[in-house]
Amino acid sequence: MDPKTGNALTKALTVLEAAVAGPGPRRFADICADAGVPKASVHRILSTLVELGFVAAEGGGSYRAGIRMFALAEEVKAAGAGGVGEVLTRLSAEVRQTVHFALRSGDHAVYVQKVEGDRPYRMASRVGMRLPLHSTAIGKCVLAHLPPDELAAVLAAAGLPARTPATLTSSGLLAAELAGIRERGYAVDDEENETAIRCLGAPVFDRAGHVAGGVSVSTVAPLLSREELLSFVPALRAAASAVTNLLH
Repeated sequence: MDPKTGNALTKALTVLEAAVAGPGPRRFADICADAGVPKASVHRILSTLVELGFVAAEGGGSYRAGIRMFALAEEVKAAGAGGVGEVLTRLSAEVRQTVHFALRSGDHAVYVQKVEGDRPYRMASRVGMRLPLHSTAIGKCVLAHLPPDELAAVLAAAGLPARTPATLTSSGLLAAELAGIRERGYAVDDEENETAIRCLGAPVFDRAGHVAGGVSVSTVAPLLSREELLSFVPALRAAASAVTNLLH
């Protein structure tokens, strides 16, 4: 749904997401740009969010997550610790790689949980980070399972910008890729979103059977071949199925 034409709740949630999307304070102009909501509406919504404690105002017209947002995040984290978090932890222990769970939010996805792998390196990803749909494994899983009209609307809004030389920027190539994902049940991001990072993703569905997001295994490309990554497909699909069951 386009936040410019959405209802008041859609606009408020979009502004909230944009305001807390970074590791540090966010400028008003950046929040407006990311939210795609008129400046007057953003200002009004931010004032309410600050008053409620979900957003805190910083000096110089910047904003960051407020204390109530941190409290809510801790509650969500605790609620998932024995469910989705447990599934992700088991998967990470089995494959010894970093595992993510992301949910779709409009024309992108957002990491909601992350479990670091048993490796000497750490992924730069973080909970709350926004993901393009066309260039990531989880994102392509989402696109592959959208109805045709919704898929067209998402791609029209987000486009197919090149993130790396390997990004699929042709609608024809992407369509063929999505058809393959639907057939095999998983997606591969082979340095398409970030150079030297290779990911494997499987879709997760809500209780209505609609694609909600996905689970992924991420690794450093020079240290793990594509073939080795694909050996994780059975474990990944089992984990994604378990998360789907939890969402039901």
